[in-house]
Amino acid sequence: MYGLLVACLALSSCAPKNDSPAETGHDTEKPDDTDTSDTATPNAYPLLPAVPLHTEGRWILDSNNERFKLASVNWYGFEELDYTPAGLEIEALDNISSTIASMGFNSIRLPFSLEMVIEDAPIRDEVIAANPDLYGVTALGLLDAVIDSLARHGLVTILDNHSSEAVWYSAENGLWYTDEYPEEVWISTWELLAERYKDHPGVVGYELRNELRNGATWGGPAATDWKAAATRASDAILAIDPEGLIVVEGINYGADLTGAYYDPLTLSVPGRLVWAAHDYSWFHSQITSYEQLAADIGSTWGFVIVEDQPYTAPMWVSEFGTCNTSTDCIQGDSYEGAWFEAFLQLLQAGDLDWAYWPVNGTMARGEEGSGRVYGAVDWFGVLDPTWSKAALPELLEALQAIQPAWAFPE
Repeated sequence: MYGLLVACLALSSCAPKNDSPAETGHDTEKPDDTDTSDTATPNAYPLLPAVPLHTEGRWILDSNNERFKLASVNWYGFEELDYTPAGLEIEALDNISSTIASMGFNSIRLPFSLEMVIEDAPIRDEVIAANPDLYGVTALGLLDAVIDSLARHGLVTILDNHSSEAVWYSAENGLWYTDEYPEEVWISTWELLAERYKDHPGVVGYELRNELRNGATWGGPAATDWKAAATRASDAILAIDPEGLIVVEGINYGADLTGAYYDPLTLSVPGRLVWAAHDYSWFHSQITSYEQLAADIGSTWGFVIVEDQPYTAPMWVSEFGTCNTSTDCIQGDSYEGAWFEAFLQLLQAGDLDWAYWPVNGTMARGEEGSGRVYGAVDWFGVLDPTWSKAALPELLEALQAIQPAWAFPE
């Protein structure tokens, strides 16, 4: 095992500390609009990898048992007020998919809200103005079209339940349920999506919920027990799509999987669990060295890739990102640059799967007070406001440097 994964990512400790890290920072019928699940076949998407994917130890493997490293980007907007990924008012969908693929990424994390799926409202022409062929589509029909386009360009999709209501961010709602969207609605929405995409080769996984916080626990009282809720949701999804990957984030904004060290999660179908974690510069009070960052992360979530443990599974860092306004954002003495440089070093040391936040060149429409202004430049985006080229070439080059896999199962 190549030096115990470079001495567990060259981390000084690969087991959780005793103290937990503090927190940082309607049932519905299946719609009648376009549903690709009955007609999509692998032959329709010759650029896709050999799917379905599965896991073995800390690795994600394709159907030929070869490693498939997720080198992903997040494309947000479905979860917000317009039920539409940003950029479709600026550039043609296929052009965006082609650009993402040409940059070397192989996968997309696609956030959505429960509200978007349940309402399945008609999409306003102006928010997809560069795609008149999509006029008249509903939210789920647009989701079909985006997944199809990505798949035609060889990009697989992992669906991410980012929120219940259509918002950029909810400070109040950090659990997997709310009063308006109770757990049964969350699970039934996942069942609807699993049924819709179980036969679509472009959809390879389901990330159950984004950034559990506000009292979420791993175990403990039923009202806050994320492990138990994730088990119930994964059971429901796997009963419909037993070949889908199930992505489970840690608590405390996705930064804490220490509970899994002591109380691992076992899915109803083996070879399907993928852990997810998030990391940003503001998750850390200070960054003095790569070794310090690696030690902190090793004790909170990096340990999951150590082989032959009850908790061993692949780690997909499904969110991390930095500013794109200058090279100081990615290297050098600035706090943001120092963190990002060290974090990329950590991803490369462990050859981890990852998803940069975001690919967006411009913002989707957030709720009032969110700071998300429709059409404004996204200052973390890989793409520039034309959605056709890199916003900061040095940022793209840094991500491209960690795209290739260098570690493989023995």
